Amino acid sequence: MASQPEIFDVSGPLHLLPSFDWRNTFHRRSLAASLVQGVYSLERDRQRASINEEPDTHASPWWEQFQFQLNHVLVDEGDLSYFGAIFELKYAHPYFYQSSPCPPRYVIAFRGTMITNFTRFEDMKLNLKCVFDKLEESARFRVAFEAVWNMVAVAGHANVWLAGHSLGASIAMLVGRNMAKSRFRLETYLFNPPFISVPIEKMIKYEPLKHGVRIVGSLMTAGIATVTNSYREDSEEDLFIVLSEWAPYVFVNPSDPICSEYIGYFEHREKMEEIGYGKIERISTRYSFGSLVRRDLEPLHIVPTAYMTVNVSPSEDFRQAHGIVQWWQPHFQWQSKLYKFKTL
Repeated sequence: MASQPEIFDVSGPLHLLPSFDWRNTFHRRSLAASLVQGVYSLERDRQRASINEEPDTHASPWWEQFQFQLNHVLVDEGDLSYFGAIFELKYAHPYFYQSSPCPPRYVIAFRGTMITNFTRFEDMKLNLKCVFDKLEESARFRVAFEAVWNMVAVAGHANVWLAGHSLGASIAMLVGRNMAKSRFRLETYLFNPPFISVPIEKMIKYEPLKHGVRIVGSLMTAGIATVTNSYREDSEEDLFIVLSEWAPYVFVNPSDPICSEYIGYFEHREKMEEIGYGKIERISTRYSFGSLVRRDLEPLHIVPTAYMTVNVSPSEDFRQAHGIVQWWQPHFQWQSKLYKFKTL
């Protein structure tokens, strides 16, 4: 959603090298975040090249240090900007593919919004589509989905990762959701993904009132879904249950209003189970208000299951809280937890 800061250390997370460990979750996350940053840098290099005779090349260190190479860039059909890229692992010892977890052969990464003269219009148009759950209708999503589908066809879903930041996280999430519904569960890293909802987590600080508002919202949503026959327990193929088997990695900062609502969303689900309202919450968690009003809308930000990591270190301002840099910094503190959707 919001733009990335313009200045970055082009060296990236060198503290991980040369002892990069594929079994280390922090290392894997840092790699995914660095490749997303590589997409931001690719687009900045393209913009500089359109102005200057000699193009700058600030992007390649973000993937070359991890022994990846640029396989293909994904181009927006509207403004011709680079919104994504396919990165290919140059080589890996066969030992890695016999162990668990193994490295990916391909990582497909997506950048977020860039507020520049080159990208502002198309990126903001995509942000509006996110707000109204229309991102799936965009050409950018179509290009992204086709690229991922083709890579999975070539390499298999176990060898393909997805990664995205902000608006790019929404694209990665929507692609991942669609792949998961086809039984292809891709390892996915979502950095500061937008949660399209009233930001209760930021608006209400008094915990009892916050919980009360969420409980009333769940009761209303579940009631409307039941009355309008939106929810059916006897559905022959419940795609929400199929989707619950996919567990993306979701990275959020409580000081970032764009993504912080994920914290309340998952914590509220657990709270409803504790007070005996688990069945009600299992109904309401499937829907947004818009999806109840219009059956053809599906809330793209809702994920039944996720490994959520929260950056609990203080943030100086919104740019730091929303920025992707925090996800490879070694001095921050994080809390991680698996939130799994209960089917019974």
